[in-house]
Amino acid sequence: MCIRDRFHIVINEQTKPIIEHVGELRNRFIRIMISILVCTFILFALSTRDITIDGRDFLIPYPNIYNNIASQIITILQEIVLPEYVRVILTTPGQALSAQIYVSIMCGIVISIPLILWEIIGFVKPGLYKNEIKLLRNLLVPSSVLFFVGAVFALFVMIPMTMEFLYKYGVALEAETYITINEFVSFIVFFMMAFGLAFQLPIVMWLTTRLGFIKSTFWRDNWRYTLVFLVAIGAVITPDASGITMWLITIPMMLLYFIGYLASRNTKSTRTKS
Repeated sequence: MCIRDRFHIVINEQTKPIIEHVGELRNRFIRIMISILVCTFILFALSTRDITIDGRDFLIPYPNIYNNIASQIITILQEIVLPEYVRVILTTPGQALSAQIYVSIMCGIVISIPLILWEIIGFVKPGLYKNEIKLLRNLLVPSSVLFFVGAVFALFVMIPMTMEFLYKYGVALEAETYITINEFVSFIVFFMMAFGLAFQLPIVMWLTTRLGFIKSTFWRDNWRYTLVFLVAIGAVITPDASGITMWLITIPMMLLYFIGYLASRNTKSTRTKS
């Protein structure tokens, strides 16, 4: 066999696995996009109405691209987080449409998070040990729950308090406060996503200890630095002179930190095949 033939054999043996991985990645990406697009379409193209059957109220979907589910979500968000005298306005005709599309897409992504995590785990599965695969799959539910809890905490606690705090500056100037629909939606989504990710802290701490990247004693020895860091972050995000909103951020995050430490302390690092 000549050198040229050997070269082609080596290239083909190395290229085939790469092509297979790219194909697998494409297929998983397509499944994720289909899930997001289906959820987005439902939220944007359908609305809901109440009907009464045998004295019981039910919500049924029906086609409506104007007063759709995304529009109803935006209305509910306004009722939850906005102070009484703050108004949401439109500065261009297309802002309402873009806001509804944006909310539909973001909600579609959030709804698809379990599938996204499942596909990521499936893609990296060949490079993991069996015990690590089982470990990551078992984290799907608690990770999703913590994300949901963090988003709800932001929606019902942090965002209303932040809005109220900022609104008082306008009151001091005797000025009316308005916010565009796109700014309002972006503000809500940013806070909910940020707190949803921040509430993954116990998962990150436990997982890094379990996989042997960090020892549990590291979390125990550095909790004071973490407290100072969280207090500083809370002070920057919510510059409330009373300090109440700062501690509303710091206390839950420190609680999550200690939960993560307790979980990591009771686990053993493993990198062995099972």
